Amino acid sequence: MSYTKFAASFARANQGNIRKISVSPARCRSTVASPKSQEEKEQHIDGCTVVETEPVELISQSKNVKKPQLNRIHVDFDNTEEAYKSKGNVELLRSLLVFKLCTIDILVEKNKELMELSKKLLGQRIFEKLMKMTFYGQFVAGEDHNSIKPLIQKNQAFGVGAVLDYSVEEDLTQEEAEKKEMDSCVSEAERESPGNDHREKKYKAHRQFGDRRGGVISARTYFYADEAKCDNQMETFINCIKASGGATTDGFSAIKMTALGRPQFLLQFSEVLVKWRQFFNFLAAQQGKSDMTVLEQKLELEQLKDSLAEMGLGAKDDIENWFTGEKLGLSGTIDLLDWNSLMNDTTKISNLLMVPNLETGHLEPLLTKFTAEEESQMKRMLQRMDILAKHAMENGVRLMVDAEQTYFQPAISRLALEMQRKFNREKPVIFNTYQCYLKEAYDNVTVDVELSRREGWYFGAKLVRGAYMYQERARAQEIGYEDPINPDYEATNRMYHKCLEYVLEEIEHSRKANVMVASHNEDTVKFTLEKMNEMGLSPTENKVYFGQLLGMCDQISFPLGQIGFPVYKYVPYGPVNEVIPYLSRRAQENRGFMKGSQRERSLLWTELRRRLICGQIFYKPVY
Repeated sequence: MSYTKFAASFARANQGNIRKISVSPARCRSTVASPKSQEEKEQHIDGCTVVETEPVELISQSKNVKKPQLNRIHVDFDNTEEAYKSKGNVELLRSLLVFKLCTIDILVEKNKELMELSKKLLGQRIFEKLMKMTFYGQFVAGEDHNSIKPLIQKNQAFGVGAVLDYSVEEDLTQEEAEKKEMDSCVSEAERESPGNDHREKKYKAHRQFGDRRGGVISARTYFYADEAKCDNQMETFINCIKASGGATTDGFSAIKMTALGRPQFLLQFSEVLVKWRQFFNFLAAQQGKSDMTVLEQKLELEQLKDSLAEMGLGAKDDIENWFTGEKLGLSGTIDLLDWNSLMNDTTKISNLLMVPNLETGHLEPLLTKFTAEEESQMKRMLQRMDILAKHAMENGVRLMVDAEQTYFQPAISRLALEMQRKFNREKPVIFNTYQCYLKEAYDNVTVDVELSRREGWYFGAKLVRGAYMYQERARAQEIGYEDPINPDYEATNRMYHKCLEYVLEEIEHSRKANVMVASHNEDTVKFTLEKMNEMGLSPTENKVYFGQLLGMCDQISFPLGQIGFPVYKYVPYGPVNEVIPYLSRRAQENRGFMKGSQRERSLLWTELRRRLICGQIFYKPVY
């Protein structure tokens, strides 16, 4: 059945309160791909793609199978000669200076004010030269597509690729940011009848958190102004994709969904997705399956039909036709992936915004009114995403969809997933980002991997720890919902390694998964190498990538690149004045990073001393 039919019928239902059922994490996936062809497996009815389910096995059942051993991978992260052979002595001294400045609290806390004062005292020209000798030169590749090419080519010569990111941001005051956010996240219906809706507090805009830059140290932030600005930002991303295709081989380019449309849609669609997943959990609990893992929760079809009939959804014969008409439940069960397929991307967007009312049990519109202009704004966001993906395909560039706040993320992940289903048929083009500081990170990874396996497309993931922890925790506490973040850094490390190991096992299993280990944590990189050794995964297969920010952790990036790993630097670029907000965050991030570890500075000093002893006072990289 189509989601629209299901929603229209279920509006008569009254099933009582829906409660969120927690699920415990575990590892499971389809044992083998179906022997049927993709065309036989997929059925397209009412615009909805459905697939047959596959039998499931626990990965632990096959862990003891012996694998042929390849040459073990070993990387020496203490070899400073290899780590810094791409850097001249002046660059090493600049790194030491910048990292030292980043440990001085007063400089970091007042960095924007100090930069503005320097600009006034020195004048624009001298200020720009000073910045290029220090912070800008350390963390930014150049001002435009042409000026970044020498750095990109040099890094490539030493085995390190680029993820291009045009890092220009608006320099808004807090009041301006809050106004823009409230204007773009509040619907017409909410303005006309404030409080007269069924929205959850988490997925509504709150002025005190309207400035999404607060408590965020490493992520670029976009604020919606109008559709023309979204078109301009799309063009910027297109230029970035073209530059990546022209300057790098097998490059990446990063995009953010909040740059491509009005964030109101992301809030609303996120709430719908979460509530429908909660409803699936409710039905699973009715069948005594609430303690099972996400992928083990399979609703017995006959019991499901009885439950839906008892709720007043319709006659049992009608319900029978809904499921059998679209080949759902051929195995006699419905799992979360089958359930999710009821909501398809061809449905009218306003019809997607139907949710169970947690108080009455009825299915009701999320909003009492959804204007034609709001509908067109949402469609234009989807169109912009499609255009970017097509440009990435044409230019041989992989597109990385950045993660954002948890009240946007369910919609962002679902839209990225739909892009993967369309564009990742022949090779991995679209990569979604998973934030491992989230309690639900493992469930999200396992469900998406399983969908890619069933449908036969290439799964692409970037694993990060996350950039919004302080903001997320403060918002959850003040507004009053469960903190979505893991309790401590150690728990986040465990979650990261658990998600990473699962994807690595999927690579070992099918060679169709791909992962970027986006981390500055040396222990995580060593963990990845050890797992690759255990599984017999070769770096030359280009299934496991590593990523670090430009100007940071060269002792990790370059040794990996020089022995054949696909390694990428996240390369920001843009005019000096317009990337100051980015540089401000780099200073803040490095304060904590450099105070917590002296290792990088120690390695830099070691290499400088080695060069002086060896008489390499005027050392220049040769490539």
